[in-house]
Amino acid sequence: MTLPDRSALSRRDYLRTLVAIGGATALSACVSESDEIDVPAGTDDPDSLPERQHAWNDTLTRDDDGNVKPPEHHVLVPLSLVGEPTDERRAQLEDALRTLERAYEWSNDGLVFTIGYTPAYFDRFDEPLPESVALPNPEPLAAGEDPAFDEFDAVLHLASDHSQVVLEAEEGLFGDHDELNGIEIETDLSGVFDRLEDQRRTGFVGAGLPAEHTDLSGVPDSIPEDAPFFMGFRSGFADSQATEDRVTIEDGPFAGATTQHIESLDLQLRTWFEQDSQSMRVRKLFSPAHADDDRVGEVGENLSASNGLTDERIDATAADARTRGVVGHAQKAARARDDDGPPLLRRDFNTVDGDAPGVHFLALQRSIDDFVRTREAMTGADLDVMPANNGILSYIFVTRRGNYLLPPRSLRALPRANPQ
Repeated sequence: MTLPDRSALSRRDYLRTLVAIGGATALSACVSESDEIDVPAGTDDPDSLPERQHAWNDTLTRDDDGNVKPPEHHVLVPLSLVGEPTDERRAQLEDALRTLERAYEWSNDGLVFTIGYTPAYFDRFDEPLPESVALPNPEPLAAGEDPAFDEFDAVLHLASDHSQVVLEAEEGLFGDHDELNGIEIETDLSGVFDRLEDQRRTGFVGAGLPAEHTDLSGVPDSIPEDAPFFMGFRSGFADSQATEDRVTIEDGPFAGATTQHIESLDLQLRTWFEQDSQSMRVRKLFSPAHADDDRVGEVGENLSASNGLTDERIDATAADARTRGVVGHAQKAARARDDDGPPLLRRDFNTVDGDAPGVHFLALQRSIDDFVRTREAMTGADLDVMPANNGILSYIFVTRRGNYLLPPRSLRALPRANPQ
């Protein structure tokens, strides 16, 4: 494994690159770079942690507008089950995950994580998933799509503000590190899961981080210096996100669970920044009215806890497409809102996996049907507008897609298809 040239990178970009590389050598370099970090310890009381794996928001930090600030570093570790689910393997997996919770505080400064299971995992059981869980196999959702599908058994999502923490947790779980934040590892995942390293995915969120990747051929110099996402604008506005309650399965044996969809997207950033003006980018990402009224600012700093889409602007989507000749991505997707508000809780992040700019789009929802409905609204195939002005469709390309069930914490270790 070849490590990056430390002298050629900022500290933040060096640490981000180490996470992308992964492995024991990258962890060692990361520890050397981050030896002054004081990571808060976790808890010996599992009952003090939320029953919902996806309950992150109450412990994550928030910005001045009250929006949740996602952890800076993310790793998606794909897993293939060794053998069949047995009570012995369930106990081993649960012990390993409990070790993470003892080692790291459930926060940005510590570690938050989930483990989710694919339809392929549940196909091994004679009984089907209960009716309260809608977890179909992934499929193409728009004309011209041909993504690969996540057909392994599970994915582990590790997230922290500290690169050392996500690397240490990953390596410790797979027997390549002896301790986690000073706690000796007694149980790892050996003999339960194999790590599929060729499908490992990584990423980052943070103001200024995308602009540090202009050395890549697909990242133009014109990307705003303070942009937290590659498309140039803030995201994750509190009022435009589903709550954790909204995305939680309420009934049946998996009450307290949620479903997770992950898409890997390539981005055509040079065309996005060099073909279109700032005003047109606002029109295509938000709505024409956002540009007319100068609501957004350079990177979305004029927006506070909402993307600014009123019911009036959402209802005007078809008219804007027809009469203005352009329609916004967020404007289209917002048509999927119902009486309970937005159906998706997004936790996506930038990536330069494969040395190219992209996004790992991660969404939580009560049912995968909610995601499909939102994706169809975002695609906007029903709108009378030329493809180049149909939101951001001309700039994003789906390469991979997967659906998952995130069980409640009490069922997270190799759940049966119907626990009852």
